[in-house]
Amino acid sequence: MLKEGDTASDFCLPNQNNKEVCLKDYKGKWVVLYFYPRDNTSGCTMEALDFSQNLGDFEKMNAVILGISPDSTKSHVNFITKHSLKITLLSDPEHEVLEKYGVWQIKKMYGREYYGVVRTTFIIDPNDKIAHIWKKVKVKGHVEEVKKKLKDKQ
Repeated sequence: MLKEGDTASDFCLPNQNNKEVCLKDYKGKWVVLYFYPRDNTSGCTMEALDFSQNLGDFEKMNAVILGISPDSTKSHVNFITKHSLKITLLSDPEHEVLEKYGVWQIKKMYGREYYGVVRTTFIIDPNDKIAHIWKKVKVKGHVEEVKKKLKDKQ
């Protein structure tokens, strides 16, 4: 698992428009990289809506928002369209980046174990260093916490 102060692992993944997006494309900017389990579930929808509604505040702080889940690009298009989202969503169906960032983990529900995404957010500074990590994120109030921490780090 990556920790604060580590260099963020570079990656390239397709966005909702099937265009390749690489972390290195954002060198010189702050990146809020958030990992979420699944499009169109209640918590993931609330988180995506909160990030979309606050996108202008993040842009004023020279920050971009990138969301990553194992969903397909087609699923991302439907999710974005259905909820009028303004953020970039990346597709990682092979779990390559999810594993690299340590968020693809064994989860338990109703006594059953399975692999899934543990909701996690990283702030990456303009020099590709991990400035802050939230693990096992609770959605309510999270975007406000991210904005405040980003402001503190700048």
